[in-house]
Amino acid sequence: MSGDRRRRLVSRDEARLWREAMKGATPYEGRLPEADEAPPPPDLSPLPVPPEQPPLREPVPPGPARSAHALDHGKTVGIDRRTADRLKKGGMAIEARLDLHGLTQDEAYGALRRFLLASYERERRCLLVITGKGTREGSGVLRGQVPRWLNEASLRPFILAFSYAQPRDGGEGALYVLLKRRR
Repeated sequence: MSGDRRRRLVSRDEARLWREAMKGATPYEGRLPEADEAPPPPDLSPLPVPPEQPPLREPVPPGPARSAHALDHGKTVGIDRRTADRLKKGGMAIEARLDLHGLTQDEAYGALRRFLLASYERERRCLLVITGKGTREGSGVLRGQVPRWLNEASLRPFILAFSYAQPRDGGEGALYVLLKRRR
């Protein structure tokens, strides 16, 4: 049966439907390429950006921090005691998670920054950032770096506090991060 293609006959209903569908069509006036002719190469020039599209921008920080204190695990200056206890004990609903396992420091920093700014824009408050505990030979690089990154001038205005997670959420290999409310 290879090479022997049998054509199916078109029914009257199919022919009628085809004619109705083609009623308003106009014949193609151009030249069709031959079967062995190669198609023209695609146009790879960059597409123009429409002028009405606003440029992407980062969210505006919520204003100057009340105090210039540095954040540290469990240090909760500027929030009430009940909220601080709920954060430390894992009693707040986690609204978003970021797992940094397997990322290089550069990749992790970029992912953390995008995650925090997007979460702030979406008005999320409590986040879980999983850094991992590290290896037996050495301490976790990301575990030590993430708290430093959270204290950087570009991210600090968005963050109220952070604390080690409870064992069920990753323990010392993860952080609860409490973001400021968007005003």
